[in-house]
Amino acid sequence: MAQISLTFPDGNSRDYEAGITPAEVAASISKSLAKSAISAMVDGKHHDLAWPIEADAQIAINTMKDDAPALELIRHDFAHVMARAVQELWPDTRVTIGPVIENGWYYDFDRAEPFTPEDLGAIEAKMKQIINARDAVRTEVWSRADAIAHYEQSGEPYKVELVGMIPDDGQPIRMYWHGEWQDLCRGPHLQHTGQLPADAFKLMKVAGAYWRGDSSRPMLQRIYGVAFKNREDLKAHLTFLEEAEKRDHRRLGREMDLFHMQEEAPGQVFWHPNGWTIYTALQDYMRRKQRAGGYREINTPQVVDRKLWEASGHWEKYQHHMFLVEVDESRDGENDDAAVKDKSQTRINALKPMNCPCHVQVFNQGLKSYRDLPLRLAEFGSCSRFEPSGALHGIMRVRGFTQDDAHIFCTEEQIQEECARFIDFLANIYEELGFPEFEIKFATRPEKRVGSEESWDYVEGALENAIKAVGRDYTLEPGDGAFYGPKLDFYLTDAIGRVWQCGTFQVDPNLPERLGASYIGQDGEKHRPFMLHRATLGSFERFVGILIENWEGKLPFWLAPRQVVVASITSEADDYVNEVVAALQAKGIRAEADTRNEKINYKVREHSVGKVPVILACGGREVKERTVSVRRLGEKQTAVQSLDNIVATLAGEATPPDLR
Repeated sequence: MAQISLTFPDGNSRDYEAGITPAEVAASISKSLAKSAISAMVDGKHHDLAWPIEADAQIAINTMKDDAPALELIRHDFAHVMARAVQELWPDTRVTIGPVIENGWYYDFDRAEPFTPEDLGAIEAKMKQIINARDAVRTEVWSRADAIAHYEQSGEPYKVELVGMIPDDGQPIRMYWHGEWQDLCRGPHLQHTGQLPADAFKLMKVAGAYWRGDSSRPMLQRIYGVAFKNREDLKAHLTFLEEAEKRDHRRLGREMDLFHMQEEAPGQVFWHPNGWTIYTALQDYMRRKQRAGGYREINTPQVVDRKLWEASGHWEKYQHHMFLVEVDESRDGENDDAAVKDKSQTRINALKPMNCPCHVQVFNQGLKSYRDLPLRLAEFGSCSRFEPSGALHGIMRVRGFTQDDAHIFCTEEQIQEECARFIDFLANIYEELGFPEFEIKFATRPEKRVGSEESWDYVEGALENAIKAVGRDYTLEPGDGAFYGPKLDFYLTDAIGRVWQCGTFQVDPNLPERLGASYIGQDGEKHRPFMLHRATLGSFERFVGILIENWEGKLPFWLAPRQVVVASITSEADDYVNEVVAALQAKGIRAEADTRNEKINYKVREHSVGKVPVILACGGREVKERTVSVRRLGEKQTAVQSLDNIVATLAGEATPPDLR
């Protein structure tokens, strides 16, 4: 029998017979390791304990102490156990696929009757029975013909289709059994069902899903579950979900009357006055910050001929994300039938999905000198991208959005300074908006790229030096840069620990080359500028959603759409209420009166649900003493202040942070 050498994490090696399994390797080391082993890493790949090892390799035995592999196995096995439970409860149900996803798994089923919440409880109970049975998990490699015959005989057409989709390139067709229940799966899996933590999982919901994501195929029922290594981690996750639900921007958007979406404009936002107030206040803030940062604001067309997208390279690689517009230039605009087109006169345009090519067109107007660089062009650019309907999510993932986009045209020698300048610019904005902590991820040259190695060395060095110059840490992501240059992505963390990628800084020598951008250097010759793509907030729509969820609707006073409501306690105070509102509005405070014939407690509750930061109550005593009773959102106690004092205090709070 041939011998192979296996090298362990400590650097020691042992010789074994070829075909030995990781389970046997673990047993050769100690009985305790054999008992606690759940899988192995073989040459960096996750390996089932039952799979043979045929050649020299690096090996590490995994136990439940190894978080990443342990969670992968737990969630994958739970998917199989859930599918087994469903088929034991309802034998006519046909199974499809059940992949691991973040925090859990899902499995798609073809069943005539819809699953109910009560059904989920029954499935959970059956799953616990299966776990307690401690049924062995075993695996075999089958031929394609045998697998297809098996699934045809057992009435599982989806599995037949899946087997047919496996590449015929020597890739093994693995069959797994959890007890007597069998599934097609790449693995790996645990050794028996009893290794699953019976108190650390929960079935969450049922949703519809087309088979293979194709709307022309059958609609299936998808059951989602979450699972962790122990009950405490599950409880923490469920608490997190409850907190996230309270902060859901879609729910808060309704309560605060900020926006709505409707089917006639999928992925487009209908901003209401309150929501648009937040949007424009944020945009005004960014406009001032960019002006102070040396940016010159421009505006470019939303509908652009395909010729520009072809020249930029976006037509070939990005067309599936574009909304196309055909225009018959021969129409006179009055009497012609829009449905009848003269093909010879028809031009194909696209709603712009990004602003970059248009910014190069602005740069290209007129002769540029090295003295003009760096030239920082900024635009609140309205963009349109086709996102699949299933990917749309409130205002976080839309088809129509506005970016705080800017492009810096500079020389290679200016890249480091511009990068450092932008990191400081972004850090200041994030802190003022309530996100003092953020992470930088540095993506370097990919395998397929353009440009010389010397240029990549210089540019990557410039970005790294810029990060160090401003005293920031970063995480390296080797090979994740664009084909034309490296990039920095900026991730902020919200109040409940969620991470959002918002800002970006990308070095691009490619687009200026494709679109003919140039400047006259000190030598009197033409040179190509580097183009630095940068965004701070990214999509305004998405960032407003992040702000709403981070602050749970209780936005900083300067951003709150309804800053103050002045409410009457008795009708005799109505005139004074209007006087207080006028005094506040004169100082630029967004104030409104509530003189309805309702009790003050009712008014306070209603405006608190609407997340109004300050409610001023006025009754007979306040009229007489020219004071107001102040109640701030989230506080139970009220305080009496003079009118002049509260106006001055709130005027200061209403001032945006960059103007204080």
